[in-house]
Amino acid sequence: MGNKPTIAISHLGCEKNRIDSEHMLGLLAQAGYGVDDPDLADYVIVNTCSFIGEARQESVRTLVELAEANKKIIISGCLAQHFQDELLCELPEAVALVGTGDYHKIVEVIERVESGQRVKEISPEPTYIADENLPRYRTTTEGVAYLRVAEGCDYRCSFCIIPHLRGNQRSRSIESIVAEAEQLAAQGVQEIILISQITTNYGLDLYGEPKLAELLRSLGKVDVPWIRIHYAYPTGLTPKVIKAIQQTPNVLPYLDLPLQHSHPEILRAMNRPWQGKVNDSIIERIKDTIPEAILRTTFIVGFPGETDEHFAHLVEFVKRHQFDHVGVFTFSPEEETPAYRMANQIPQEIMEQRRDTIMQIQQPISLQKNCACIGDTVDVLIEQENPHTGQLIGRSARFAPEVDGLVYVEGEASLGSLVSVKIKDADIYDLYGEVV
Repeated sequence: MGNKPTIAISHLGCEKNRIDSEHMLGLLAQAGYGVDDPDLADYVIVNTCSFIGEARQESVRTLVELAEANKKIIISGCLAQHFQDELLCELPEAVALVGTGDYHKIVEVIERVESGQRVKEISPEPTYIADENLPRYRTTTEGVAYLRVAEGCDYRCSFCIIPHLRGNQRSRSIESIVAEAEQLAAQGVQEIILISQITTNYGLDLYGEPKLAELLRSLGKVDVPWIRIHYAYPTGLTPKVIKAIQQTPNVLPYLDLPLQHSHPEILRAMNRPWQGKVNDSIIERIKDTIPEAILRTTFIVGFPGETDEHFAHLVEFVKRHQFDHVGVFTFSPEEETPAYRMANQIPQEIMEQRRDTIMQIQQPISLQKNCACIGDTVDVLIEQENPHTGQLIGRSARFAPEVDGLVYVEGEASLGSLVSVKIKDADIYDLYGEVV
């Protein structure tokens, strides 16, 4: 490695961001850079999130802490794309900014910084998407990998800043995605999680029509036990896609549906008018055709103009559909979005009350769904071991990493393996069982 500086990466934000971090780590390792602890490294790359206010605050807090520790900071990701000049002005410790479409240039950026430059490497319109040939060092547990099928978004939801930060949708070819899936399978990965901004729109830009069904069938030939779909917008869950999920054994019947709301007027204000017509019918169709489907969704409460009547509609919707997992966010006003300027903004206190109400309604539903698993024998992917008790911790097909629950397992099994576990107990969030 000679006298090359050491680098640390501090990763913040979503799994799309995580993949960017993993590619930067892979490129740095390939170029001979040592990767070190942030306390010891010469440079710290902070891969930031700027999706909502809370995420920005976490990113800024991390940057300030590193600056106070006199660290040389390279700021990458969404915050760098979003607040370019402000960051350079406010943080003299920032030696470089790297945009969301420029992370693949990280080695060149560090070389330029080492030569004495202060670097701003940010494409105004991100167009890059990595393929299976870009080095990658995975940071997930050994049995799991995220696989990005597309980047960017063509929708213009009135609350969302993502297209501004990550550009329009650009899909990878089916061949490229399958090639990376085969690489991951060869590394012993047991679960591949397909991600993008709108996974059900996969291929629309590349092939002229969505190709998720064809992609799933192609991935069905890869030797990976579990393939999980994230960010499945309801309008894209066509009969063709549902049939592909049914007929492809390694595609889990787990659907992450970012519905955001139920009332047609709020969905229209969100610039998602198409969804108000299909929410109920698609959910019922999924339940009819895939009875074992696990349904997760997220909602935004407190969107500008959300009345008590609109909220009551959402409450009824949650009660009626009995989702397995629900996440609730309070509306976050983003300056670059139309919703920021909308009339009838909702006070934070009311937003938080509404969030708590939905979560209280959901908890007994989640408990009932988990309790229904008691007595079943299910496959569990073992991911952790408690060093003090020896208890194993993993996930069944019901649970996606980080957002859903866990399965606590008694017995013997190796990390990264899929084992049969008999479920003995359950609570609101988690399951408890033993290896059989």
